[in-house]
Amino acid sequence: MFIRMLMNEDIQRYNDAQLAADIEICNLLSTGINHNLTEAESKIWHAHPVWFINGNPIVGYSKLKAGIRLMFWSGADFEETDLKINTGKFKDASITYTAVEQVNLDDLARWLEKSRVIQWDYKNVVKRKGVLIRL
Repeated sequence: MFIRMLMNEDIQRYNDAQLAADIEICNLLSTGINHNLTEAESKIWHAHPVWFINGNPIVGYSKLKAGIRLMFWSGADFEETDLKINTGKFKDASITYTAVEQVNLDDLARWLEKSRVIQWDYKNVVKRKGVLIRL
């Protein structure tokens, strides 16, 4: 288990506002992300926690009716069977958790390493009128 690291206060408030079971999931995810992506900047973006590398969104999570959705902006190219690829024009993929025991920390660490290496340029997608390029 990760030692709880210093967390962005806005993200901690987001986590604390969830139901008890979801708080555990959110805290585990945010701690794992902070531990593995030490160079990332984190903030609440579009109402949920997101981590960025050089201004490019990498990973985030949000509360959905089905549970806590962990999303990787470039996850469609990770070649990971547990990540569900979105069928839209973007390259995101995600997994949804309903219990903290479902979070596999080895998988999370592997996905976060891939998120560092495999990136699509979401930072400039508006400038490019919706066109994504691989970084």
